[in-house]
Amino acid sequence: MKILLVDDSRAIAMLTGARLESFGHEVKHAINGETALQYFRNEHFDLILMDIEMPGMNGFEVTTRIRALEGQEPWAWTPIIFVTATDTEANLVTAIEAGGDDFISKTVPENILQAKMKAMSRIAALRARLCLANNKLQDQANQDGLTGLLNRRAMDLRVDAAWEQARTASSPFSLLMVDVDNFKKYNDHYGHLVGDDCLRAVAACLARQLQQINDARRAPGSFVARYGGEEFAVIIPDAEPGVHAGVAADIVAAVSALGIPHAENGQHGVVTISVGAACFPHAMGEIKTLFRLADDLLYKAKDAGRNRAEVA
Repeated sequence: MKILLVDDSRAIAMLTGARLESFGHEVKHAINGETALQYFRNEHFDLILMDIEMPGMNGFEVTTRIRALEGQEPWAWTPIIFVTATDTEANLVTAIEAGGDDFISKTVPENILQAKMKAMSRIAALRARLCLANNKLQDQANQDGLTGLLNRRAMDLRVDAAWEQARTASSPFSLLMVDVDNFKKYNDHYGHLVGDDCLRAVAACLARQLQQINDARRAPGSFVARYGGEEFAVIIPDAEPGVHAGVAADIVAAVSALGIPHAENGQHGVVTISVGAACFPHAMGEIKTLFRLADDLLYKAKDAGRNRAEVA
């Protein structure tokens, strides 16, 4: 385990640290509460051994602040064991109320200390497995099952956060609404299973284009989501006005270049997309206004012959 040892006595910390390291654990020492909080913010620990009596900020206060920091992250929890020479009833109650999980004496016998560390190691392993499982579930909850892109729910949450940030900074915000041309006719002609393959191919193409755009720093922070059916949304926060026009042109060309046959797509003969691309140079008002504008532009692109982008 990786253990954070918080104790204002260097001598006791060296002795305790040596004992823990002899059990095979990695130990990092914090000489006071402020240093402990700094380490905790920057690193992951499997266990914290917390001295109670320290100058400035005592162990109870440090623990309360650690629990507050963990409250900002789902599933975040680090076991905290208080280490003290005065294991009074009052200290035990205060330790639990502050967010502590256990209580040991500074003079704890070697075999008891080792047994507690074994128990904490089992908890750390279980915690790691739970975090991994939770992350997988979170990914599944945020992903569209067909294309692997962000789904509508995840997109809405991410867009709302990005929009509020843009409004606060009065920074640019661009949105592209993307629709696969004549997709109903594609499904009718080729069948829905082939239609699903088509949507996956288009989604992968859009994701590749966005990755290239992000890598080139043209529109850092941009992302793509499945909006619904054969419709996708490309969100470009904090890119210079005009960048959205180039992105729109690039994705129209990239999808057409896939060369997926589409016999019912008029003169084009392959799968194509239409795009409505809108930009607010300074984010203001409500995000739905930008969505309406992009959607109106999308229909203009459809009316103008498809396989194109209309930009504002």
